[in-house]
Amino acid sequence: MTALDDKINERFPGVVVRKDLVKAVKGNAIVPSYVLEFLLGQYCATNDEASIQSGIETVKEILRKHYVHRNEAGLIRSNIREKGRWKVIDKVSVDLNTDKDAYEATFSNLGIKNVIIDSATVKAHPKLLVSGVWCIADIEYQHSEDKNVSPWVLSSLKPIQLSKFDYDAFLEARGGFATDEWIDLLVQTVGFNPEMFGRRSKLLQLMRLVPFVERNYNLIELGPKGTGKSHIFSEFSPHGILISGGEVTVPKLFVNNSSGKIGLVGYWDVVAFDEFAGRQKRIDKALVDIMKNYMANKSFSRGVETLGAEASMVFVGNTQHNVPYMLKHTDLFEELPEKYYDSAFIDRLHAYVPGWEIDVIRGEMFASGYGFVVDYLAEILRHMRNDDYSNRYQGLFTLSSDISTRDRDGVNKTFSGMMKLLFPAGNATEAEVEEILHLAVEGRKRVKDQLLRIDSTYPETDFSFSTRDGRKISIKTLEEAEHPQYYYKRAAGHDGLVPSENPGPNGDGTPTASVTQAQARAITEPVGPREGHKIFSENQKGVTFADLFWPWLEGATKIVVTDPYIRLFHQVRNVMEFIEMIAVRKVPEDEVAVHLITCPDETYPEKQQSNLVAVEAAGAAAGIKFTWEFDGTNTIHARHIISDTGWKISLDRGLDIFQKFEMNDAFSLANRLQAYRQVKAFEVTYLRGGAGSV
Repeated sequence: MTALDDKINERFPGVVVRKDLVKAVKGNAIVPSYVLEFLLGQYCATNDEASIQSGIETVKEILRKHYVHRNEAGLIRSNIREKGRWKVIDKVSVDLNTDKDAYEATFSNLGIKNVIIDSATVKAHPKLLVSGVWCIADIEYQHSEDKNVSPWVLSSLKPIQLSKFDYDAFLEARGGFATDEWIDLLVQTVGFNPEMFGRRSKLLQLMRLVPFVERNYNLIELGPKGTGKSHIFSEFSPHGILISGGEVTVPKLFVNNSSGKIGLVGYWDVVAFDEFAGRQKRIDKALVDIMKNYMANKSFSRGVETLGAEASMVFVGNTQHNVPYMLKHTDLFEELPEKYYDSAFIDRLHAYVPGWEIDVIRGEMFASGYGFVVDYLAEILRHMRNDDYSNRYQGLFTLSSDISTRDRDGVNKTFSGMMKLLFPAGNATEAEVEEILHLAVEGRKRVKDQLLRIDSTYPETDFSFSTRDGRKISIKTLEEAEHPQYYYKRAAGHDGLVPSENPGPNGDGTPTASVTQAQARAITEPVGPREGHKIFSENQKGVTFADLFWPWLEGATKIVVTDPYIRLFHQVRNVMEFIEMIAVRKVPEDEVAVHLITCPDETYPEKQQSNLVAVEAAGAAAGIKFTWEFDGTNTIHARHIISDTGWKISLDRGLDIFQKFEMNDAFSLANRLQAYRQVKAFEVTYLRGGAGSV
């Protein structure tokens, strides 16, 4: 139990659960997490270990007795017949039988259908009519000689979802958490260990929740496989549905004109399209057209009648290439199905989550702390869909007048959703509002910048905002900072641009992008050892010790590294990689003395000492004399590198610039090469005349 876990249990008694319990009870039950957490919330919403263990056994017993596995459906049907009545946990869908003028239920795993269900239950839970709902139901068996009468009788049915909640109590309890604590609570609720993520990565994870809290929000996330893109939409909330992008039809999604039956957008808060990427996928153009109209106007047509809906649309898919490849050859939308690779469709997206920034999910990333029972949070988010927080930055910041109405809508909706998630009571500081607004502008800018590559009719836009005192804050996407040599390309036809030699997305050899001459000059401008200041963004890749330090250290014979936090294994490993950088680049016959000034590890001093001795031995083999000293007062705070070449390199994070990665995987490029790791946010300052203390 951490201090945060204690606070979570104290502030939200009865509606939180330890997240690792889901795995403990799931077994081989193919059931969404919100179903399991509903049960865990009934029996394990406590921090008392004895009660938790007892509750786990109770939930396991309930699942063992009542969850219907498809391969055991025959046994359950037999139990119902022999005992006359049985409680089951199953996914139930309902259809109207017009011949009988009655509603009939189908139990997915149990394999029974034509079960009569009363209209009051259907009216109370209309989602039963579309794709089905997980329920706890009592089924009776009453044999009849009439073959037209089903023997299955539904005695009672209860959808697995929260029956009520106190929103005012939620807001009051939120006030007891600092912003960082609240973000960690939400990340744990989603199922991840917040210690494995940086601040930006946590916020990107939470952006996936915006469609649940914001009406008619259009979000896309494309990225590598295995980053958990679809998890939230399949298992997080009973108000969202995940469907395969290749299985969608107009009647299923919007309306069946022949029957008048409304599709998914009329019943679900979020409709997410899984495996949406794939240029060769066969897509109905009529679906694309009605989709574009719905995403822009929140409405669709049924014959002569126009209907409205509130469902948010989410598109998730895998990319086949890395970011620099896409930026050089095509664009970040290259994986969209051909009929969706359309500027009108893309322009209706409010934000683009950069899936390539989100690490591939590893076992250590899963949460073991406490988070909300997801059904509780799902109801809170649904309640907040009625609110509008899009004006919460006004008075503090002003968006650039260059930003169009559609761009502004995208920014405002993302901002509103993130503010609801993080600051539902509206208690954000100016710096926190700026952080959320920055993220919202960036999400829309990523969409618009790619549109400039696809369609020459789109004008360039100044994505910036100003503070009350007139300070202008210009927004760059992370990939813009990482790959400027490829990023600034525009669709053929823009004035003042140099055509590129890159083939179009269809491989027809037609140039689709260009780069300005000024940008080309800036990209190729040589960089050498000079005074200055560099700022690196969280999740940025391509950063190495060699690029950060070597131009300023080349030729040095004495180097002093001051860093109070060289204690844990990964911190000493950073020192080893610093030594390795020197060993690879110095002249073989030269010797270099590297001296470390740090603080002792009070918890594991022997381990720290032995690791530093190992670094010393390794360096000696390459002509590097590594020594160290401990500052026993523990008063040093500065982190810098000074060399006898006359340079001082000041680092706000010292050598500890990389985010956590899998150190035990010998086949991971991130383990072997620094350029493939994501960095924390940090800054470096280069100053002349720093050799005096060497």
